[in-house]
This record gives sequence, C-alpha cells and structure tokens, in this order.
Amino acid sequence: MTQNKPIILTGDRPTGQLHLGHYVGSLENRVRLQDSHEQFIMIADMQALTDNADNPDKVRSNVIEVALDYLAVGLDPSKTTLFIQSAIPELNELTMFYLNLVSVARLQRNPTVKSEMQQKGYGAEVPAGFLMYPVSQAADITAFKATVVPVGEDQLPVIEQTNEIVRKFNNIYGDVLVETKALLSTNARLAGLDGKAKMSKSLGNCIYLGDDADTLKKKVMSMFTDPEHIRVEDPGKIEGNMVFAYLDIFATDKAVVAEMKAHYQRGGLGDMKVKRYLLEVLEAKFGPIRERRAEFAQDKAAVMEILRQGSLKAKAVAAQTLYEVRKAIGVEYF
Repeated sequence: MTQNKPIILTGDRPTGQLHLGHYVGSLENRVRLQDSHEQFIMIADMQALTDNADNPDKVRSNVIEVALDYLAVGLDPSKTTLFIQSAIPELNELTMFYLNLVSVARLQRNPTVKSEMQQKGYGAEVPAGFLMYPVSQAADITAFKATVVPVGEDQLPVIEQTNEIVRKFNNIYGDVLVETKALLSTNARLAGLDGKAKMSKSLGNCIYLGDDADTLKKKVMSMFTDPEHIRVEDPGKIEGNMVFAYLDIFATDKAVVAEMKAHYQRGGLGDMKVKRYLLEVLEAKFGPIRERRAEFAQDKAAVMEILRQGSLKAKAVAAQTLYEVRKAIGVEYF
C-alpha cells in the first residue's frame, strides 16, 4: 500500500444497480478521492445476504452490475482497488474475533441497526447475521487499517462501534488496530422521483445509472412537481418540486435555474418545459456514463478479471492484518 496516503474503505451492497442517489451521495466523491487516497472499494455481497439469504441469485447477478456502475462513473482500477467481500475469507475470521468484544445488547442499541430493523419489520426473529453486521463492517474497515470511511450520517453509529471494538482490542491485546474517521458527504440526500422519500429501489422511485435514453425520459416526465400548478399561467411552487430539486443538484448553469424558478413562481412557465430542461441536463451528465457502462458490459469477463485482481490485492492486505491480530491474541501457532 502507499504509506503516505490516507486509506479509504467504502462500498455498496449488490442488491441492484446503482442510481443517482448513490452518485450524489458517494460515487462522485470516490472518483475524486482516488487521486489523493489509497482507496479500497468493496462489493459487499456477504452483507447483502444478511437480508437476502433466500435470494442469492439476486445478490450474485448484481455483483457485476455494481462493478459496471463503478467503472462507468470513472473509478480507475489502477488507482482504486475494487474487490468482492466474499472473496476475502480473512474478513470472516476477523469478524469472529471481534464478536467476542461486543455484546448482543450493544448491537441491539446501535441506532443504525434499530432503524433498519424497523424498516424491514424485524423483531425477535431478526437474522443473526443482520444483527451483527456492524461487527462485520468493523472487520472490513480494520482489515485495511482504513483511516477514513465516507458515510452518510445514518452510518455514524457503525463508525462509533468500529472504534469501540478497536479500542477494546488494543486495550486487551496491544496496539494493532487503527481507529477510523467518518468522512461525511457534503451533498444532500437525493429524494426520489415521487418526492416522498429518498431514492430507493424498493420504493420504485429511482433513476439508475444504466437507464437508457427512453427510460430516462419517461422517468423525468413522470416526476412530481406542484400538484396545484394546473395551467401554465398559474404561479407554481418551488418547495417540494422534484424537478427544481434535481436542477439545483445537477445543473451547472445556476443563473438559468434561478431565472426558471422566478418565472415558474410568477406564472407562465409550464412543467413540461422545465422537465425538458432537466432531461437535457441529466442526459449531458449521465449519457456518457451510460455509454461507458454499455462498453464495459460488452466484456463482462474482463470486468470480473478486474474484480479478481482487486480481490487478490485486498486479500493480501487483509491477510497481513489477520496475522497481526492472531499473533496479538496468541493463536498464531504455526
């Protein structure tokens, strides 16, 4: 590893293609950070199985889809190590060691776990793998001695729990593991097309990076605006209007957006005209990404080879950390 650079560990669960919410929340930053950091990006297939154990085909098939999205947005395998979580068995062994350092009660108190359990309707029958996934994430982070982990605010409790495990381990066995810091995204969470919640596959309100031009057009034209803006001449509301919310994020010409907002609010500007402008903005930004994705998709074997090579590199790094952990505990017998 490059010792003079901060080390980043981040990743995504392969439960579907990545969407514009992922792009705004993390992908754009990862492309930027790969020039200044030693970056490991994990396709977290084992974590995805914690609530998809009955549908492994979904997880397996989406590994390549997520990899295509990564490459399409500009993540460079010569700068960023892309790897598959399940290809690194050392992560499982680290997880087992760490499980001895955290109680079930502490996991149940984790706000992130509690919130996600409520969202999925889990009670006492929560899968054990789901309950302990913050420990698995601690293994992912510490295996690479990551000093920085880009996260949203909802994941801060996981970072806190990782550092608790690090401190407890080092207190018992000596200084081996490294505490990490959260790097919060400066971008606001992208709402869904319906304006009612964050962009989410389960809610069916996403624009995916791989959507073709026709699909993108249909989705933009169906976006939530101002339900009271019936006639073109009627004054319209900006607040809660998803078309303007997306323009605020993706449009580069802020003066044009400001004029459109003023025109819309005083009346005389129709929703379709605003949507057509947003479509132009999104097509200009994501059309090239879609085209690159399609090019990479023509040779999926080459994409899998990128993941294989990245996983080999990641495995070597994780194996060194595991050796140090085993030696500190005193179970490195041979």
